[in-house]
Amino acid sequence: MPRAFLIVMDSVGCGGAPDAAEFGDAGANTLGHIAQACAEGRANQGRSGPLCVPNLDALGLGAAIHLASGMAAPGLGAVPAGLWGAATEVSRGKDTPSGHWELAGVPVPWDWTYFPHTVPAFPGDIVAEVCRLAGTEGILGNCHASGVPIIAQHCEAHLRTGWPICYTSADSVFQIAAHEQAFGLERLLKLCADLAPMLHARRVGRVIARPFTGTCDAFSRTPNRHDYAIAPPAPTLLDWVAGAGRMTHAIGKIGDIFSMRGVGALHKGKSDADLFEHLLRLGAEAEPGSLTFANFVEFDSLYGHPRDVAGYARALEWFDAGLPRFFAQLGPGDLAIFTADHGNDPTFPGTEHTRERVPVLGFGLGARAIGLRGFVDVGASVAAHLGVPGQGPGRSFL
Repeated sequence: MPRAFLIVMDSVGCGGAPDAAEFGDAGANTLGHIAQACAEGRANQGRSGPLCVPNLDALGLGAAIHLASGMAAPGLGAVPAGLWGAATEVSRGKDTPSGHWELAGVPVPWDWTYFPHTVPAFPGDIVAEVCRLAGTEGILGNCHASGVPIIAQHCEAHLRTGWPICYTSADSVFQIAAHEQAFGLERLLKLCADLAPMLHARRVGRVIARPFTGTCDAFSRTPNRHDYAIAPPAPTLLDWVAGAGRMTHAIGKIGDIFSMRGVGALHKGKSDADLFEHLLRLGAEAEPGSLTFANFVEFDSLYGHPRDVAGYARALEWFDAGLPRFFAQLGPGDLAIFTADHGNDPTFPGTEHTRERVPVLGFGLGARAIGLRGFVDVGASVAAHLGVPGQGPGRSFL
């Protein structure tokens, strides 16, 4: 029985979302602008020259960027030898749950709740509930912020008072940062887990635990982040496959994003390098007829949000260089699809995700142009490949 590997390169968008201007993201193009910066010598920290991703480009990456946005990305001009196209999202968001759920066949049927760009950002009853659950007299932050700067700003007060650092972003999220030793990792995770039902009821997509360690002048966020996400509104690709009696493997954040629904085995790690080793192992060992669903988050978390163009390029090149090892593990009939959940253009103003189309690239079925599709068509196509009935609105491109 053929297997399927659905691999999400978190935030690796390719521009061209028709409604980008409604999100303040007109002109954003994560891949296109990274390739442009590399070709112009503006991304030479730790690397040099044009963006070098020959394996993804051979599948059709450059062609997908051009299809999605009209940009001829410098250095990405291979004639596609794989399945290639681009996909457009319909859910009203540019966040992790929206993108992943829709890729798995389920558009978001509601409007997310976002917190205002004010100080304070959170309603009093939410603040009071955080304080009650944490056993503190107050919280720190209470605003829109990026994780590293807000920890730096409030680290000393956090260690002195024990108050959690609470912040949000342009996504529908409530994030809590706390020191793993001084506050306690298990205490932080329990605080987020206990708070999540209240916020999920208000259509806030995720409560995210953001632990850190070290001293205030030398702290670092740890790999023990945990997302407490609202459950998908309907059965997803993972449920369809599991319901057909097939094995499902979730690599990285997939278990969190789907609230473990339909997940047969969870494979986590401290870095994308760890997750890639899981992907290689499952390429060799995953059961016939199984689905492996992976998320590689560091494109987004380490390079997109901090607007690190060179770092993003290095990450893309590292990922691409490992693909021949993965391809060598696949057997006849296996399909690997590479895509993304949104954009996060590191050349764009601000620190937030960008509303973009995403590439859809496939290895295992030969050269095939699929054109512009919907996110939901990805899930429908994976289900069709596995011979599993799809239950969503998507149409297979296979």
